[in-house]
Amino acid sequence: MKTKSERFVVDLTDSERHLLKDLIRKGGKSVSVLGRARVLLKADQGKTDQENAEFSGVGLSTVFRIRRRFVEEGLESAVFRKNTGKRIYRKLDGKAEATLIATACSEAPEGRSRWTLRLLADRLIALEVVDSVSHECVRETLKKTNLSLT
Repeated sequence: MKTKSERFVVDLTDSERHLLKDLIRKGGKSVSVLGRARVLLKADQGKTDQENAEFSGVGLSTVFRIRRRFVEEGLESAVFRKNTGKRIYRKLDGKAEATLIATACSEAPEGRSRWTLRLLADRLIALEVVDSVSHECVRETLKKTNLSLT
């Protein structure tokens, strides 16, 4: 049975090696990208994972994952982060934020001494500013604008 080191052997082409050396020499990239490039270069030179980890300043498992990703997915995937595609869209845009702030600054509803986050969320839905919104979203928006309900 092959060991982990033998399963994922890094064998860079001349162009890949040149690209990684240029990347490190020129800099301008994040520390993590440069570190992954160093790991691949050292692995290509036949260094053990332990030596590679000490030289690159990363853990043994990180060296293994970088080597595995290189062998399975290629150079780009091993050096640069993947785009996860998880884009977070804001629930409250500028107009909705303005309505929220105006509502929070207005008189509290009858029978209440002040607005609560849940009341504000319910009011935004009643005014048809948004289809749905959580009290947590209201809290984050008010915190961002430094507006206190007290």
